[in-house]
Amino acid sequence: MNRRNFLQTGAATAAGAALLGCSPKDPSPAPTGTEKKIRHNPIGVSTYSFWQFNGPPENTPIEMCIDQAAAMGYDGIELLLMQMTSEENSYLQNLKKRAFHSGLDLMGFSTHQGYLNPDKAFRDENIELTIHQIELAYKLGIPTMRLNTGRWGTSESFDHLMENKGIEPALEGYTEEDGFKWVIDSIEKCLPKAEECGVVLGLENHWGLGRTAEGVRRIVDEINSPWLRITLDTGNFLEDPYDQLEKLAPDTFLVQAKTYYGGGKWYTLDLDYPRIGEIMRRNHYKGYISVEFEGNADPQVAVPESLEVMRNAFYYEI
Repeated sequence: MNRRNFLQTGAATAAGAALLGCSPKDPSPAPTGTEKKIRHNPIGVSTYSFWQFNGPPENTPIEMCIDQAAAMGYDGIELLLMQMTSEENSYLQNLKKRAFHSGLDLMGFSTHQGYLNPDKAFRDENIELTIHQIELAYKLGIPTMRLNTGRWGTSESFDHLMENKGIEPALEGYTEEDGFKWVIDSIEKCLPKAEECGVVLGLENHWGLGRTAEGVRRIVDEINSPWLRITLDTGNFLEDPYDQLEKLAPDTFLVQAKTYYGGGKWYTLDLDYPRIGEIMRRNHYKGYISVEFEGNADPQVAVPESLEVMRNAFYYEI
C-alpha cells in the first residue's frame, strides 16, 4: 500500500468510526460531569418481621430468617436479641458466618433494657445488661444497637398501653424530671463500653420517655456523645408523625420502617413513605432502612412487598 492509499483508507475508517459513534445504537454520550446520580439506601429487615412474638422463638430461628431475607433480595438483617436461642460464642459466630455467606450485612441489634425506675439496684442491673448486650453486638460485628428508656410500668398491660397511645402516668411520688435524670445517668455509664467496642447506641422513640421526639432529643442532646445517636422508628409516633420524624432525622443512625399489611397487630398507620424518604434526604441520611413488618398478613408475602416500598422511597443523590 502506497502513502496515498494508506491515508485514504485511514480517513475512511475514521469517518466510519465517527458515524458509528452517532448511531442510535450508541449507549450514551460521554458524561459532562453535571448529571445527578441516584443511589438507594441499603434495605435490611428485622428478624422480628418473621416472628412477631408468635410462639416460641425456636419456631422461627434466626438462621431461617437470614436465609429468607437473602432469598427476598434484602441487603442486610437486624437481629432481635429476644429471638436468639443462645448467647454462646459459637452460636454468634455461626450467625455471622451464615449472614456473610448469604450476602447480608448484620446491620442492627434490637435489644431491651430500661432505666425508668427509682430503684438504683434495678438501674444498675440494666446498665450491666446493656454493657453485656454491647459486647454481644461486638462479637457479632454489628455496628449499632437499639436502646430503650424503659417504661414506668403503670399500665395494666402492653395492650392497655397501646389503647392509651403509649401514654402512662409516672410512678406515684415521682416525676418525669426524676425519670430523665435516671435515664441520662444510666446511659452515660454505658457509653465507655460502646466506644471501646465501636457500637453506636441508638435511642429509639419507643414509649416511656422516648414516646415523643422532644423526649428523645432531650436525652441525646444532654448526653452529647457521638456514641449515642437515634434509632428512628417510623411507626411509634401516633400523633404528628412527620413533624416528629423531622426533629429526629439529623441524628438518626438507623431507620426502622414499619409496615402493616393485613392490618396492624395493635394499630395501623397509613405512612407516606415517599414523604418520609424526602425527610431523610433533606437530612442527608445515607444509612440502612430496617423493615419491621407488624401486620397480620403472611410474612412471605408482606416482607417482600415491604422491600419494594422502601426501595422506591429511600434514595439520595451522589
